[in-house]
Amino acid sequence: MPTFPGDPIVETWPHATIDATGFNLTAIGLSSHTGTHVDAPSHVEPDGKSISEFPLERFRYDAVVVDCDAGGGDPIGSGAVPKAPSADLLLFQTEWDRHWGDEQYWTYPYLSVECARECARRGFDVGIDAPSVDPEGADLRAHHELLRADRLIIENLTGLEALSERPTVHAFPLPLASVDGSPVRVVGEN
Repeated sequence: MPTFPGDPIVETWPHATIDATGFNLTAIGLSSHTGTHVDAPSHVEPDGKSISEFPLERFRYDAVVVDCDAGGGDPIGSGAVPKAPSADLLLFQTEWDRHWGDEQYWTYPYLSVECARECARRGFDVGIDAPSVDPEGADLRAHHELLRADRLIIENLTGLEALSERPTVHAFPLPLASVDGSPVRVVGEN
């Protein structure tokens, strides 16, 4: 599974085997931002909330899919934010997930600072089918705009094109105490 450049790689190893113990048990090593994951405010904000400080119902969303025509390295501007949706999650669909596993995946569309600021101002959590809401090597300004306002970020989404314009989305994190994010299994219902 690809991880953000410089992050720990995903590792698995046998902890127990049927031959030795009568059962298989696989150990897994990964970061809190591996694969499809949710960022909590403590990811970039010194006094930000950890993932465990959000109630479980926060991860069930009335979402809007925002179709974006953005290429690799292009910012998504604030004009992409829909004017008046009654929703709590905007899913920015760039179709960049089709590059998953290729080197090209790391030159991806991302949110402009103005777009992130508008999402935060309007009370939207955001999801994107790219590795990050900020370009690689940047100062994480979109992260700060969103997370300082307690708006959660879901990154590395896939398959957004299969969703209706107004899906219900579930993105439940692992129940990890006091961490800055978590891998999530995201399920959308049309």
